[in-house]
Amino acid sequence: MIDTHAHIMNLHYGGAYEGGTQGVVERAVAAGVRHINCVGAGGDIGEVRSALAAARTWPGVSAICGIHPHDAQRLAGGEASDLIKQAVRDACADPCCVAVGETGLDFHYDLSPRDQQFEAFEWHVALARQLGKPLCIHTRNAEVVTLDVLRRTGARAVGGVIHCFSGTAGFGLRCVEELGFYLSVPGIVTFKNPGELPEAVRRCPLDRLLVETDSPFLAPMPFRGKRCEPAYIGHTLRRLAEIRGITEAEALRATSDNAVRLFGDRLRTALSAAAIGGPTSR
Repeated sequence: MIDTHAHIMNLHYGGAYEGGTQGVVERAVAAGVRHINCVGAGGDIGEVRSALAAARTWPGVSAICGIHPHDAQRLAGGEASDLIKQAVRDACADPCCVAVGETGLDFHYDLSPRDQQFEAFEWHVALARQLGKPLCIHTRNAEVVTLDVLRRTGARAVGGVIHCFSGTAGFGLRCVEELGFYLSVPGIVTFKNPGELPEAVRRCPLDRLLVETDSPFLAPMPFRGKRCEPAYIGHTLRRLAEIRGITEAEALRATSDNAVRLFGDRLRTALSAAAIGGPTSR
């Protein structure tokens, strides 16, 4: 299994995981996880660097680097903004980083002014196109404008994923059909009231679906309310298989193949190994 999106370096939601990164990896391996995309997207550039360090240390961990829409104001100008942008550029250019983000628009919390969210979003798309790497998109209460930005900025050229997808089925299908994007299914799909997510999972082409935990948030049933971690991804995969009317093995094969297709050779190499593995010296 591949957890395509996990904030295992996020210390602002429950503190450090038991056993640190090693503990997270060991529990994931025991649960059958073969690869983890570790997201560094906090307003503190230290989280970006920590995600990259984890990817350099663990053979079965890759990084996704950027600045979250909540913190878009940090890219709004000035010397500090320039330093953050350069740090993100450097991180995203690293071979251990497989995607740019997460970036996008969050009109639910509006923790950064909307004009600054748009500016940061477009900056990330330009960076992804420059580097030839896919985008990791966050969108909440902003489906129409998110789609507009992605179309207008030429995001289709690099592709990407709508992470933690929980929007309308229509929006999801447009992202797939018009942009060639993937939809990443979170633990929400296991909830009693998952909204339109099951419909989106049914209607989306199987070759465009991924799974994620979005750790430490949104733990799937039966762990809802607890801090999430990559070891729980199997519950989401199982529910996806049920909705699609396929076996877990078929769901596993499809979502793994999709992740490799989107994120590239680093994941392909990792999956050819026996497991995530221990720390390396590289």
